[in-house]
Parts: sequence; structure tokens; C-alpha cells
Amino acid sequence: MIVPLSVGPGTLESTMTEDLSPAERYAAARRRAAEQATALASFREMYDFGLDPFQTEACRALEAGKGVLVAAPTGSGKTIVGEFAVHLALLQGKKCFYTTPIKALSNQKYADLCRRYGTSEVGLLTGDNSVNPDAPVVVMTTEVLRNMLYAGSRTLLGLGYVVMDEVHYLSDRFRGAVWEEVIIHLPESVTLVSLSATVSNAEEFGDWLDTVRGDTQVIVSEHRPVPLFQHVLAGRRMHDLFEEGEGSKKAVNPDLTRLARMEASRPSFQDRRRGRAMREADRERERRQRSRVWTPSRPEVIERLDAAGLLPAITFIFSRAGCESAVQQCLYAGLRLNDEEARARVRSLVEERTASIPAEDLHVLGYYEWLEGLERGIAAHHAGMLPTFKEVVEELFVRGLVKAVFATETLALGINMPARSVVLEKLVKWNGEQHADITPGEYTQLTGRAGRRGIDVEGHAVVLWQRGFSPEHLAGLAGTRTYPLRSSFKPSYNMAVNLVEQFGRHRSRELLETSFAQFQADKSVVGISRQVQRNEEGLTGYKASMTCHLGDFDEYAALRRELKDRETELARQGVALRRAEAAVALEKLKPGDVIHVPTGKYAGLALVLDPGLPAGRADGHRGFEHHDGPRPLVLTAERQVKRLASIDFPVPVEPLERMRIPKSFNPRSPQSRRDLATALRTKAGHIEPDRHRKRRSQAADDREIARLRSAIRAHPCHGCHDREDHARWAERYHRLLRDTSQLERRIEGRTNTIARTFDRIVALLTELDYLRGSEVTEHGRRLARLYGELDLLASECLRAGVWEGLSPSELAACVSALVYESRAGDDALAPKVPSGRAKAALGETVRIWGRLDALEEEFRITQSEGVGQREPDLGFAWAAYMWAEGKGLDEVLREAEMPAGDFVRWCKQVIDVLGQISSAPGGAPVEGSTVARAARKAVDQLLRGVVAYSSVG
Repeated sequence: MIVPLSVGPGTLESTMTEDLSPAERYAAARRRAAEQATALASFREMYDFGLDPFQTEACRALEAGKGVLVAAPTGSGKTIVGEFAVHLALLQGKKCFYTTPIKALSNQKYADLCRRYGTSEVGLLTGDNSVNPDAPVVVMTTEVLRNMLYAGSRTLLGLGYVVMDEVHYLSDRFRGAVWEEVIIHLPESVTLVSLSATVSNAEEFGDWLDTVRGDTQVIVSEHRPVPLFQHVLAGRRMHDLFEEGEGSKKAVNPDLTRLARMEASRPSFQDRRRGRAMREADRERERRQRSRVWTPSRPEVIERLDAAGLLPAITFIFSRAGCESAVQQCLYAGLRLNDEEARARVRSLVEERTASIPAEDLHVLGYYEWLEGLERGIAAHHAGMLPTFKEVVEELFVRGLVKAVFATETLALGINMPARSVVLEKLVKWNGEQHADITPGEYTQLTGRAGRRGIDVEGHAVVLWQRGFSPEHLAGLAGTRTYPLRSSFKPSYNMAVNLVEQFGRHRSRELLETSFAQFQADKSVVGISRQVQRNEEGLTGYKASMTCHLGDFDEYAALRRELKDRETELARQGVALRRAEAAVALEKLKPGDVIHVPTGKYAGLALVLDPGLPAGRADGHRGFEHHDGPRPLVLTAERQVKRLASIDFPVPVEPLERMRIPKSFNPRSPQSRRDLATALRTKAGHIEPDRHRKRRSQAADDREIARLRSAIRAHPCHGCHDREDHARWAERYHRLLRDTSQLERRIEGRTNTIARTFDRIVALLTELDYLRGSEVTEHGRRLARLYGELDLLASECLRAGVWEGLSPSELAACVSALVYESRAGDDALAPKVPSGRAKAALGETVRIWGRLDALEEEFRITQSEGVGQREPDLGFAWAAYMWAEGKGLDEVLREAEMPAGDFVRWCKQVIDVLGQISSAPGGAPVEGSTVARAARKAVDQLLRGVVAYSSVG
């Protein structure tokens, strides 16, 4: 008898019991009694809703003593499985650690578990907060657990379960390695609960977990408890992305396809300016079309959603400034989403949550503008906001008092802020290096916020129409519900000394070979080997097709390739020679020289403000970030101050004139730039630059080229009528041969890759006396307790006594260089730093980095592979110094030119590293020195005002 899944257990009993024999009824009763005796039965009673099949399956596996990997869509309730692990731990008298990727999610989970189990049973450990750390259930960030494992913390005693929420975060190229470190190093007795978004290779990840953690059951659910509908908002009309129909394969709405085709065929504004005439009928049709299709403004979008009953909504804008601007636009448009009662409730809650913030700081933080938006039901949410402000927005949104949130994609990561609708303005975002299309995985993560379980019948994802919009591309993103999990694991210096200290060098190497990164690399070799076999078969066919009856065509083709390579090499040399001449000319420039920039975005007249010569480029190491010589800072005739690169000077440049730069000139002042640019045009605007003469090509006089051309003409195959046909086959043969050789090298490179990188790191640490064979020295023991991207640099600075004798404020400035990474481009002005001892210590820190950088190059440890020490960034040193000195928030933020949220985040990271320095073990000069005391005082001086506001309440 087949029973539909929707039939509940009680109904099933009533329909089937009558047909059972007495023996079968007895057996059924025993099964029910056994079910009632399980931990799952008592767990179910804690919730006022039934568990989904995938949740029940995962909980049963956990109770049976297995580890689990649960891969399910956002909002499907997979955290229920994590909470069951907490329930089991408390029943069994064991500990459970619940780990999350970000502090905000840790704070939220801590609050949830406190409500269920009470504050005495639940603790919190993040970089900022330590609340009841010895509780049986502790919520923490993943890095905190990693640090515990390496330190051998006593808190690990009695640990029975670890929940890793958002475990797919191990794909993150900056922090993902931490997840693998934890999974590999957890004691075997600990049961691991891995919760992931839906990934396409869950079985592969499960196989790896089975290998390193023992029996692990993989539970995958594709079902969304609240169905998601996809829309495109074009002008005033909301179009469905897919047309209605049966079957799993959905077709794109033909109305959208037709609209996109019409839009593509419509001449652009630039086309019309070029003089393309349009008939009156065409103009009329375009006017009608434009009345239907345009990108609606942000207030229009919210009004449209409000009218359709689709609020609350989260609009994802991939820019902090864009989020703040969106709120302002809605306020200027007079948008009000709250009535008077809701406004009063908002104001009451906001005043309660921000009562600890001094009145003088409220204005600096933009409090009143922020409150005005909240009262109207509108808010921004991004990393540049004060943590307290972000938490208030989250709480108001969950309570339904904020109905429109404009957020960056960081909100999509785990924070419990479900909405009825999600809006995406664009399908392109800045990924840290370039503007790129969002991936299907990112689209799934963002739109997964739409649809509140138990509140909404359906969720809605809305994409705004943009010129050049492709419905098929969007359908591809929306239809691809999964994405692959890729390891980002790389060994680090801290990891190396910790592993060697605990397991010895040989065992450490074996442990790293068990990483998911190596597991994936080894599996991929199988596919590459098959491709090599197919290529070899193709090479045999190409070889036959290029055979010539007049002679050896392979030999003839080799001569042609040699000629081409020689011509390319000479052309490259010519370019390099011109660049070298241009670089020499740039090195001769002085402040006040008037030049003509020959090409590029800033071509034309310019005044040299700073020649931009590489400083401190000693011993040939790659310490200077830019490899292309001088980068002059100039003022253009159009009043722009820009740092140029060698690409802007393909030919040598000579000064046309000289000008005096006023001492009062401030490049940040529009008035100063305007006055000096006017003087520049007056002084040299009439001067015509010399035209650079093109030199004779080197190829014309090259003996080797002449010899090769003669050999080609003399070869028998040169006279073949099918010569060019044979040559095409020969070119394909050579290209496939090159590709095959690359594949073979990849096979060699992927075998034991992690272990080889570990060997190079160990060799460098041995050179610096952090390791001696399998013994960790006193310097190594200190490095083992310094966690961070610049762990080795911090250790070397301590070892060299660079920070000895510094005041707490000066030490805070120096430590900031180890954590801070500026968002500004290369053309940013040199950062301001404290004078005196701090300036000297920062200079010495950079010089030590230079020596380490050269050493890494010698040992083939490269930052491009995700290993190695980046250059320290001095951009936060002045802000950290001023704050530690007790300066006001207004003054510090104005000098730092950064949002309050960023300032608080960087301060807390500086505090974290200062805490590590104050407790770092190992010999001189740390023990008994001034550094540890100064670090403790610096923490106290930084931890005040906005930085000290607790995010746990």
C-alpha cells in the first residue's frame, strides 16, 4: 500500500490498524514505544511544528552515532539539525560547540539558544566577546575553535558535538582554510554536524568527510518549504520570468524575450547622435515602447512592491554608497511605509538599543538621518555601519517595523532576516578584482532570503530591467539551483609550527594530504589523464593529415614556427626597449615639470607633483608593489590629480616647461586644483609636444630571420601545391601537442601539491630558526600563538624588538599595519602616520617585510597561490593612534575618511592581535619586555566608546 507523504502518522495508524493481525498490532505498538523513548521524540515536543523528512532523517542519523552533512536551500530549516545536536549533548552530559562564519551570526544564534535553554547553559566566544565560555553549549566563530584546537584548550574537554553552520564557506579564498583545519584536527570522538547550502558536489564532500571523520551520512534536500517565484520588473509592469506550464523544464516567458529583442533593435542615444535618421512612425513606436520599458527608480520599486503586497523586501545593491543613497532617494521621494503607531514603536526600540551611545557621537554617526529612515520603515544594511545600528535594523525588520532594506550581499550569509521579496538591481558585482557576473550559487544565496516559513505562502525574487538585459541569462541563474564546493585550503606559517609541535613533521605532512583540497586534486587527475589519452589519439590523426609527398613537413613547419617566434621576440624586444627609454625619461622628471602625457585616459597636458620613484627597492627583492618603474603623480589640465603608470608612456617624455608648485597647494582641495590647472593651461597650453619618430624595425636587419627565410624557400615542401593545407594541420598538431604537454605537467603538479607547499614553508621556517627538524624552537612557539594573515611578520617584529619602548598608542598604530587592508586604489596619496618612534617602527616593520618577501621568493612561496605575507598597509595607523590617544570620534572619523562600521571593525581586529601579542609565549624579547604591557594597555585604550559597545545584549 502506497501512502502519500502528506499523510501524518496518526492518520496512517487509523487507516491501517483495522487491517492488522494481533501480532502485527503488537509489533506496531512496540515500534511506537521505541520511537517515544528516543531523544528525537522529546526534541519534537519542543517545537510547535512538525519536522520535514530531511530533518528527521538527519536527526535519526545523529542519534545513531553518525556524523551528518545536510545540504539544503536557504530558509529550509537545516539549523534544526544543529539544534538537535545541542539537545543530544545536553541529554548525554557532553559539550556542544556551535560554530558560524561571522560574529553577527554567532550573536544571533547565541540569542536563539539562550531563549530555548537559558543563559546558564549557553556561552559565546568571538574575537570581541567572551560570555560564559565554560557552558555546555558554546556558540563561536570557526576561527576561535581552530585557535582552541592548536592551543590544546581545556575547554575542549568533554566535547561531544561540533555543529559547523554554513560549512560551504570553506570555498572562501581568504578564510575557507579554517573550516578544513577544524574538520581535520577535531578529536575522533567528536561527532561533526555539517550544515551547507545546496551544493552540486555534496556526495564528493561527504566522501571526504567519511574519509577523515568516519561514518558520515549525506542528506540532500532540494525542496524549498516556501516556493520561490521569479520576476522581472520592467517599467511599471512585473513580468514572470517563466511562463506557466507543467513539467520540471520551465520555458522563459516569451513576452520578456520579445521585449529584450525590441530593446536590442532600438537605436541607442549614441546611434542617433551619429546622425541616423528616424521616421516619425519609428519615433512614435519608440515613445510607446519607452513608456513600457525602463529601469524603475528605487522609490518606484518599493511603491510597486507595496502596491502588490510584496513587502517586506530586501534590495541587494553591491555597493555601500548605493545602499545609503537608496535610503536617501526614498526619503526625498516622501516614501512612508509605517503608520504613527509603528513609528512610535520604532523610536522606542531604537532609543532603548542606543542608550549607551554618548549624545556627542550620535550626530557623527548619522543617527538622526538613520532614525528618520527607520521610522518610515526604510533602512540600509552593510559592513560600513556601526554593529549596533545593523543589529537594530535586523531586529526591526524581523518584527515587521522596517519593510524595505537596501543591503550589500553580506546580509545573505546566514543572518536570519527572511523577507517576502528579494530585489536584485543588477546581475553584476565587484568581486575584489573586477566587475563580474554573479554566479548561480550567489544568485541562489541572495534570492534564498525570499519567503518566510510559516508566514508567506510564496516568496518572490525580482530582478530590475536593465538595458542589454538577457532573460535567458537570468533563467540560467535561476534554473541552476546548485553550485560546486571548491576547497581553498593552503598551509600557513602558523599552521605549520602548530602541526609540527603536535604531530611532528612527517605526520603533519600526512595530515595535510587528507585535506579536501588534495582530495579534489587527486580526483581531478583522473579526468585529466583521460583527456591526455584522447589528445594522443588526435595527434596521430593530425600527423597523418599533414604528411607531404615532397619531404618532411614536420621539419618545414618547425622552420615556419621558428621564424614566427623570432619575429615575435624582436617585436617584444622593441617594445621593451621603448619602455626602458620611457622609464629612464620618467626617472628624470622633477616636481614642477610640465609634460604631455602621450596616451591613455589622462592624455594631454599635465604638471608633475611627485615623480613617484620606487623607494627602498634594495637587494633586488620584489618589495615595491609596482613592477613598471616610476609612477608620477600629476595634475591634469582638467583639474584631476592622478597617479599614472608606465602604460601611459609608451614613448619617452620630455619636460615642455617648468612651473612652481605653491607650498599651499592641497591636492584634495577642488579650489587648489582649479587654480593650479588654470595656471598650467596659461603657462603651457600653447606648446605643441614633439612627435616621436618611429624607429626602423629590428627584423629588417636581423641575420637569423634572413637565414630562416632562405631555409624555408629552399625546403622541398615549400613547392607543394597543398602546402597551406598541410600547414593548417601542422599548426593544429603543434597546438594539441602543446596542450597535451601542459596537461601532463598539471598531472605532475597536482600530485602532493599541499605537501610540497608545506615542505617549502617548513624549509623557510627552518632557515629562520622557528623549526629544527621536528622540534619547535622558542620563536616557533610564539609564532604558534599568533594568528593572522601576517603571522610571520608579527613574530619577526617581536623577535627583533622593533616595538620595544613604544607607548600603547604607538604600538596600536604599528599593529594596525598587520591587519588593515585599504579599499583605495593605487593612486591614493601616502597615508599619514604618527611621527617619532612609531614612524621609525613602522619603517622597520616594512623593511622586515621586505626581507621576508625576498626570502619567500627564494623558497618559491608565492602570494598568488594564497600563501605568503602581503605588504603591511599603513592606512589605519593614524586613526588607531588617535583613537588610542583618546581623541573624539568626530575627529578620528574625519581624519580616517571611513565609515564608523569599518572603523570599529578594524579597531577590533587590532585589539585581537594586541591580545595575542600580550599573551604570546616564548623567550626574549617578549617575556618581561615593555611590549606585552604596552599591548594590554593599548587594548584598554582602544576599547572605549563605539568600539566598546557590546553587540550581545
